[in-house]
Amino acid sequence: MKELAIFAAFAPLVGAMVAGLGGARLSRQHAHTAAIFSVLLSFLCSCVIFSWVLGGEGFNGSVYTWSTIGGTRLEVGFQIDRLSALMMVVVTFVSLMVHVYTIGYMADDPGYQRFFGYIALFTFAMMMLVMANNFLQLFFGWEAVGLVSYLLIGFWYTKESAIRANLKAFLVNRVGDFGFLLGVGLVLAHFGTLDYGQVFAKANALSLKTVEILPGTSWSLLSVVCICLFIGAMGKSAQFPLHVWLPDSMEGPTPISALIHAATMVTAGIFMVARMSPLFELSQTALSVVLAVGAITAFSMALVALTQYDIKRVVAYSTLSQLGYMTAALGATAYGAAMFHLMTHAFFKAVLFLAAGSVIVALHHEQDMRHMGALRRYMPITYWTMLIGAISSAGIPGFAGFFSKDAIIEAVHRSSTPGAGIAYLLVVATVFITATYTFRLVFMAFHGQPRFDPHHPPHESPTVITLPLVLLAIPSVVAGYFVGEIVYGDFFGNALPAPKGDFAGLWHFMAHGFQSLPFWLAVAGILTAWHLYLHRPALPARVAAFFGPVYALVERKYGFDELYAWLFAGGARALGRGFWKGGDQALIDGVMVNGSARLVGWFSSVVRLFQTGYVYQYAFTMLIGVAILAFWFLRK
Repeated sequence: MKELAIFAAFAPLVGAMVAGLGGARLSRQHAHTAAIFSVLLSFLCSCVIFSWVLGGEGFNGSVYTWSTIGGTRLEVGFQIDRLSALMMVVVTFVSLMVHVYTIGYMADDPGYQRFFGYIALFTFAMMMLVMANNFLQLFFGWEAVGLVSYLLIGFWYTKESAIRANLKAFLVNRVGDFGFLLGVGLVLAHFGTLDYGQVFAKANALSLKTVEILPGTSWSLLSVVCICLFIGAMGKSAQFPLHVWLPDSMEGPTPISALIHAATMVTAGIFMVARMSPLFELSQTALSVVLAVGAITAFSMALVALTQYDIKRVVAYSTLSQLGYMTAALGATAYGAAMFHLMTHAFFKAVLFLAAGSVIVALHHEQDMRHMGALRRYMPITYWTMLIGAISSAGIPGFAGFFSKDAIIEAVHRSSTPGAGIAYLLVVATVFITATYTFRLVFMAFHGQPRFDPHHPPHESPTVITLPLVLLAIPSVVAGYFVGEIVYGDFFGNALPAPKGDFAGLWHFMAHGFQSLPFWLAVAGILTAWHLYLHRPALPARVAAFFGPVYALVERKYGFDELYAWLFAGGARALGRGFWKGGDQALIDGVMVNGSARLVGWFSSVVRLFQTGYVYQYAFTMLIGVAILAFWFLRK
């Protein structure tokens, strides 16, 4: 298994090197063939490993030792269990679909080879992250996906908005990564190792240990470690208030939007917290923080999605909200439900993003939904696949999103984590909002009257774009039928804490879903979207005017962009201005450079008074000096 795991991890790196370093010397066909074949090989290896793991096999050990410092080993190591194997299959499958889709979407882009190099490298970084058995390799994968996402978001580097977006993503992630690095440092300082197994084994013994963050104030060591690690997850998985980078990442090409938002970068934080569950289980404080942040993110970002007209940004804010669901599940200690929703979300969100990209290509890169309409007649495959993704996202029974979302809502409802009551109200209310904004997108883009340029009617995308949509739409339906074993069974074994709750059977779960509040809220959301955007299309403007300042606040994303621009960007400029005016001009130039020159000039002007060349003046000066010395000695 060790050798196959190495193939699975490093095959995308080889493909990235061939496609990326080949440059103009490599034809487009050779570039995408190398990248796709490498990811396909990684996917096949991951499937074989997954089958072996289901059969009871596993691997946890070192692959390569970089260095040994004292008793600490810095090494590349893999932990292959059911948690990592599931992630490997999901990541490589979605990545493979995105690679194939990219052939059609980026066909006319001059950076074609470079893009394939980047997305294959992104897959390698994510594989290193999910397969890690130690914090050092986890940190390597963590930073590598951040770096490659920076390159991909700013792929169109001649576009100013793309450059601003990738810089914003990079800086916001650095804030989260600072907390993550502090957490890893605390682990090394107090546990004396970076190996997961050894850290988890020592966790109980250190559960009562405290540290002083401020003099005289004691904090639980594990609470501090978990909160620091979770700050890293807040940045990478775009949780409130470090969410601001993800919507702007839509400035990158649509394939990378799907790759970042579906199964890779933004789910890294969810996976990390699930992997660290033995630590989080020992800190009620950390779990409360995780639950609160997740519930707030789910609700607040869903509201913003209702106000957006850019088709990709609607799906982006949907991602933020769904990540909030996963985070809330982690805080409710429903780790299996969080990972199950990660898997189902990867499929239906990839469908939504890639279908949105298909629409954008068909409309000559038009992204405003107000300039769409009636596309189902022109793009039937795109329409039906997006409809499947939308139904799954809304949580309608029978589709994958229903099973995972209902499992999360039930877990939050019965959770004993402090704050679970308010969190439950927020995640339930989000069901109605999710269905509304999702079908708002479907109705505005695919139904009603055509609002696009009649001289350039749209047409269905080529097979290389529609095939990945169909292949991703299938698991968007059927993946949910594994809910019993993954969420309520012993699927993850020792990788995650034992599941809570009973499972009476798949059909009973679905029957209960039809009777539950979330289902009727989802139906109400769909009907609301139909009434507002098809039946009475003039009504949304009146609703927005009625809510006035509240609508404006939500439409402006609660003002976080302006706040951060004023507080951090403005603060940094003010600090720089202070160093420039006070430090450079006043202190260095004014005092140290010009001041010393003025002092020398003044001293020289005084000395010059005594250097006249007249003997009598020198004699007078000498007499004065003798008189002063005589007075000094006589005084003693």
